[in-house]
Amino acid sequence: MNIEGNALAGRAARHAALADPVRLRIMDLLTLGDVAPVELQSSLGISSSLLAHHLKLLEREGMLVRARSEADRRRTYLHLAPGAFQGLIPSPALGVRRVVFVCSGNSARSQLAAALWRGTSRVPVVSAGTHPAPAIEPGAIAAAARHGLTLLAGTPRALTEIAEADDYVITVCDTAHEELGTAGRLHWSVPDPVRDGSDAAFDAAFEDIAARVRDLAPRLTAAQ
Repeated sequence: MNIEGNALAGRAARHAALADPVRLRIMDLLTLGDVAPVELQSSLGISSSLLAHHLKLLEREGMLVRARSEADRRRTYLHLAPGAFQGLIPSPALGVRRVVFVCSGNSARSQLAAALWRGTSRVPVVSAGTHPAPAIEPGAIAAAARHGLTLLAGTPRALTEIAEADDYVITVCDTAHEELGTAGRLHWSVPDPVRDGSDAAFDAAFEDIAARVRDLAPRLTAAQ
């Protein structure tokens, strides 16, 4: 089979993988954020063995990948693989009043996410932490500066101090997500750059968040 034929066969295999309501719903959910298999099972209302079957098929076609939680090492999160839909990602519009990015310390990832969101969307944004750190990480400040951004907050803030009932909460930290549970609307499992501390780690977190912001921003509109 020639190169074009191989490409067509690959596309056909991905279409076949999506030709099931459960697998299509799994992929729809992963376009918004990262999900643990146990959370998917609860959301879909299917057995663990059937879920494992569907996930194995999607993994085989390169449509999703797994990463282990930095908080509970027994848990894994499922991520949408780059290019999985090849331009076919669904794009429903959802009106929200305010986006709130949350990590445990509100010292790095959530700060970067809020700054990136402000430069991409007209929907208001803030950031907060479940257990705010004393100060914003210098590495986060430097990473924002390297990319031409200024962080929105001067110091970390507690989610309990700023949260409102109609906030659209996005956790960018496994620890915060597992602490908040269903209180978060979406979860982005972004590796903690503070643990490494290098410029490369902070830049990697920045690029990860930036790509997710670019994908989500067109799908959220400011509620009237």
